[in-house]
Amino acid sequence: MAECMEDKVPVAEPPASGPAVTRASRPPGQVIVGLDVGTTSVKAVAFGLGSGWRRVATREYPLLEPRPGWQVQDPEQILAATASALADCVAAAVGAEVLGISLSTAMHGLIALDAAMHPLTPLITWADARAHAVAGRLRQSGQAVDLHRRSGTPVHPMTPLTKLIWFAEHEPRIWAEARWWVGLKDYLVCRLTGSLVTELSSASGTGLLDMAARSWSPATIQLCGVSADQLPPILPTTSRLGLSSTAAGRIGLPVGTPVLMGAADGPLGNLGTGAMSPGTAGLSLGTSGAVRMVVPEPRVDEKGTLFCYALTDTVWMVGAAISNGGFVVRWAAGSLAPDLPGVSATSGADEALLTLAASVPAGSDGLVMVPYLLAERAPLWDASLPGAYLGLRREHTRGHLVRAAVEGVCFQLRLILDELHQLLPVSSVRVTGGTFRSPLWREVMAAVLDRPLFAVGDEEGTSLGAAALGLFALGHAPELTGAVAQLSPPGAPGPPRIDADPELVKIYDRLRASVPELIGSYGRIAELFARSAE
Repeated sequence: MAECMEDKVPVAEPPASGPAVTRASRPPGQVIVGLDVGTTSVKAVAFGLGSGWRRVATREYPLLEPRPGWQVQDPEQILAATASALADCVAAAVGAEVLGISLSTAMHGLIALDAAMHPLTPLITWADARAHAVAGRLRQSGQAVDLHRRSGTPVHPMTPLTKLIWFAEHEPRIWAEARWWVGLKDYLVCRLTGSLVTELSSASGTGLLDMAARSWSPATIQLCGVSADQLPPILPTTSRLGLSSTAAGRIGLPVGTPVLMGAADGPLGNLGTGAMSPGTAGLSLGTSGAVRMVVPEPRVDEKGTLFCYALTDTVWMVGAAISNGGFVVRWAAGSLAPDLPGVSATSGADEALLTLAASVPAGSDGLVMVPYLLAERAPLWDASLPGAYLGLRREHTRGHLVRAAVEGVCFQLRLILDELHQLLPVSSVRVTGGTFRSPLWREVMAAVLDRPLFAVGDEEGTSLGAAALGLFALGHAPELTGAVAQLSPPGAPGPPRIDADPELVKIYDRLRASVPELIGSYGRIAELFARSAE
């Protein structure tokens, strides 16, 4: 286990305190913090054991695009935001025993570190598409099939696997100076505890893991040109380390406070939303989106559509992710309606724009959008494919364009759900994410999926999953679902059910009869766009 020289690496001062929510005025005797470090924000939630007390602190940070297709972040900004959010939660829990901090981070990121643990690169996020040619080459050669079966991760530019090959080919100086190649979770743990390690769940999203052996794959890392000692050791997701003196002083906790390794954000989302039983899928939709379901052991589908990521050594998730979720409305705000009152290009599910879209009939009067604005993942896993509007006519308005974008996202998720259903029957879906505050998103998603939807609040998502896994790891709960129950308000009702409008189901069923064929043949259609751009 490498020692992280965190005392010698300066951290920017945390930003000013942001908004927070407290469900009760005084904390109970014991709390645990679930920390969710996501793509554009960090959320720290202090959960009181056996009570409804919670403290939520959120900080945001930008996703940068220094060149077209590059999506990076400053790891120091993320660390500063994380320290600030944690300090807020800890201050609110004064008088209570903080049992530990349990971690969740976004998947697929990559950072190069030198021998002194200084970053040589920004965080290359999952959304970064610079390695699209590498991914295409691996697919064309036939290597992608074996890589997917071995690792559980489809070959795509999101993965550290393809990013490492890109750096070897395009950045010889960084390649030569890099002592370590790590992910966001690894760097966060390093700075919180002083130890450079990773955990099984985050490792399972790199494309470098041998799922069967639960270790780095010698064949895959040889393909990338790195050595095993350039990657952090893989610990179980239930492992604990101790908070370092530097981090403890910044956050306001005792030195040695348990830091639970936790898991990646996707699997933890299923745990936090209660999507842990056979037949129940978990769907998260924010900037991006994903659908996942629990399986007891690693497996992948024959088509190569689904990923397989770990929650623990004995609990795995199969599913697939899309890059273009609520982001399509943010894009529409800036590109289609910058002049509309109340619309901002920096807002997410903008209420004014979605209200405009809701005035358009279901099916958008024949307009269909293939919403590949960012390098798309499932179901085709071809990052080179661009987005498109099909069926465009003069009578279509901005409202049609936006509604077609929302419908396009929902159809993508339905295609994933259909693949899951072939593997294991799906009878209900638990949904979470900020987009579902919008009536339009809820209405369209329910009708397109044509399954009972149960809406779970944002706090009951990844942060709760992280806290529950931490509680289980500390021995305060005999099993994972019991840990979730300990952190939920006593006697709280179940999540509200969203039933689809039968008339909308009929409309979307007719569209769904042709959408899979359209998506399946879209690669050939997109060749026209590529040729016209040459």
